[in-house]
Amino acid sequence: MTRRGTAGVLASGLAVALLAGCSSVGGGSTGTAAEGGGSAAPEDLTMVTVVKLTGIAWFDRMAEGVDAYAERTGIDARVEGGDDVSPEKQIQIIQDLIAQRPSAITVVPNSPEALSNVLASARSQGIKVVSHEATGIENVDVDIEAFDNAVYGTQIMDDLGTCMGGEGKYVQFVGGLTAKTHMEWVGAAEEHQKTEFPGMTRVEDPIESTDNENAAYERAKEVLAKYPDIKGFQGSAGNDVPGIARAIEEAGLEDEVCVMGTSIPSAAAKYLETGSIDKIYFWDPALAGEAQLEIARILSTGGTIEEGTDLGIEGYDSLKKLEGYDNVFYGDASVSVDASTASQYDF
Repeated sequence: MTRRGTAGVLASGLAVALLAGCSSVGGGSTGTAAEGGGSAAPEDLTMVTVVKLTGIAWFDRMAEGVDAYAERTGIDARVEGGDDVSPEKQIQIIQDLIAQRPSAITVVPNSPEALSNVLASARSQGIKVVSHEATGIENVDVDIEAFDNAVYGTQIMDDLGTCMGGEGKYVQFVGGLTAKTHMEWVGAAEEHQKTEFPGMTRVEDPIESTDNENAAYERAKEVLAKYPDIKGFQGSAGNDVPGIARAIEEAGLEDEVCVMGTSIPSAAAKYLETGSIDKIYFWDPALAGEAQLEIARILSTGGTIEEGTDLGIEGYDSLKKLEGYDNVFYGDASVSVDASTASQYDF
């Protein structure tokens, strides 16, 4: 699952070009551009990426990609998001954006089901809608995934099972039970565990962290108290494994409990060094942000996305169509690192 060409991860121009923050989308002609057909100059396009949560490392990194894309293309692009993971805040943000008529809205939903109606409203106004981490979401033009989510979850379980010696109790954390991709990862991991590591047992249903490190820390302490013989943790939200690791360190269990899951090096590095996190898995949120916007640009200028489409972005240079869906595509952008390799990434 390690991405090929590590040295090129940041090659798509990820120097941050901070855009002037504004409360409305600029450009009076953007509604026409969004309604499709023909070509549009970059300066006539406006795009807003609505993230799950602002102020955390994962989506700070995605904002870097959005800024870099805007700088490189001349398209007016920015990030918006709530201060917690409530779907209601995302809905309100998107409702406000619809009134501003951007060319496109890209979104990383906290609850794909909850956003369905408001995204339908956006599309009815001629706004192109692109989602990420939302396989099967309704009322979007394209959903782009960084990889095949089932394969990703299976890989995490392969490594967790090996670390645990194929024996013992484990738990899985998710940002929320409505977080589509998180549930896909842990579901695929559990199914793989049942067949490949029958000596392991998941002792709880997926535990919600709300993508909050302190919440993950508190839940992990509860797990350790309830199951003193626990041997493994799988995290899904970017803040899960750092929060879990804090609890592991406090209990002095770095050498006894395996901790693996999705995060980024800047959030997990110190815990990788101490051994309280064994391995992390991720994709570059900046590149994912750029991929969403490039798809939105293609759609906004009358183009289409299909099997084999090259977005010109590392990890998204030959898109595959997910079986069973008409509008879900995925790349090959996954990365896994441990303490010895995390320093290769500066985010």
